[in-house]
Amino acid sequence: MTTRLLGNSGLKVSAVGLGCMGFTQSYPPYPDKKETIRIIRKAVELGYTFFDTAEVYSMYKNEELVGEALEPYRDQVVLATKFGYDLEHVQMDSNNRPVNLSSRPETIRKAIEGSLKRLRTDHIDLYYQHRVDPQVPIEDVAGMLGILIKEGKVLHWGLSEASAATIRRAHQVCCVTAVQSEYSMWYRKPEEELLPVLEELGIGFVPFSPLGKGVLTGAFNKDTQFDHSDFRSSIPRFNPQNLLQNLTLVESICELAEQKETTPARIAIAWLLAQKPWIVPIPGTKKIARLIENAGAVDITFTSDELTDISNHLDHIRIVGERYPEEQEMLTEK
Repeated sequence: MTTRLLGNSGLKVSAVGLGCMGFTQSYPPYPDKKETIRIIRKAVELGYTFFDTAEVYSMYKNEELVGEALEPYRDQVVLATKFGYDLEHVQMDSNNRPVNLSSRPETIRKAIEGSLKRLRTDHIDLYYQHRVDPQVPIEDVAGMLGILIKEGKVLHWGLSEASAATIRRAHQVCCVTAVQSEYSMWYRKPEEELLPVLEELGIGFVPFSPLGKGVLTGAFNKDTQFDHSDFRSSIPRFNPQNLLQNLTLVESICELAEQKETTPARIAIAWLLAQKPWIVPIPGTKKIARLIENAGAVDITFTSDELTDISNHLDHIRIVGERYPEEQEMLTEK
């Protein structure tokens, strides 16, 4: 696995990271604890050094699993986790996902202490605000992260699903290392304002859902149905009518994969890697075969002409349906 730097921060990570949420949340079935630990440790063996979790994933359970799995490798890996919810007074939406944001300094203080304990470490390499809290000025959040950095409990900090204006304000108070937002061949909104600002400020970008919550792997078809316990069953762009139209994009990716003699997943990840040298996608998986497949994306290259052709083609494909249910979409800063 090759490595990349997240912007100008000096934080070096594997070119492809591992998003760990799916081990315990949103995309059943879930592997048991023993199997989860085996998969995460296999990722380390394969060269993954960048692991992403959050305190809110399965109400602390995800962090606990990741912490146990990576404890023997702590000095070899970069741990990223997130704060930003009041989990002591948690409020859930209809999909059993928390909605009560809180980035008050006292909430952040409690969150970092809990995450350090669950992750079995004395510092967090990259600590994100999970969602922007409209009730707390971002300058106050950045100030608190500056304190945690001085204390050595946090080495770098970042934002998730934040607007370009908020990122600018935060960066003026305490330098932001990375921003995490959704970005893929079927969700390209970050190209409009976010990516130019990140490049200007020297901030790294960490796309989550780089495989479009699995759809870009080519694993789904017009007859695919998601169980009600699967988060995708509540996402508008995955409802049967929308998915049928959205598969046009997947067909194009599959055709490109055939031309390049590789897999659709590798095409989707390699395309992200080709956009900027400071982009590090974090696909999630619960299968070792997929870990190997995703890591192989670093070996796929595109010519400038190929990238132009792909971009032009994507511009003419209309993706229908929102990317989140309304309750979750409201938490994303526009």
